[in-house]
Amino acid sequence: MTKKRKQYTPEEKVFILKQHLVDNVPISDVCDQHHLSPAVFYRWQKQFFENGSAAFVTKRKSKESSQERRIRELEEKLANKNEVVSELMEAHLKLKKNLGEI
Repeated sequence: MTKKRKQYTPEEKVFILKQHLVDNVPISDVCDQHHLSPAVFYRWQKQFFENGSAAFVTKRKSKESSQERRIRELEEKLANKNEVVSELMEAHLKLKKNLGEI
């Protein structure tokens, strides 16, 4: 007989993510406690960060077209990626300097 999978509500998912992000509980402990695969946890975390801005949208902004919203979200995502790349390049150059390659 196969075991039925637990279906988590959005509130439960946020609570589980909060344990790691706010309470600094290691992911392995959170996953063990809730019988989750780390891959599931990371998928939830990705969805949470990609859709987190929806929590702050007011009804007044609902008139904004979906295309404009999509463009704004993609621009924010691109800006975030650019920041990450610049931080990585800075760390890479610092490492090269420390190793004497530059």
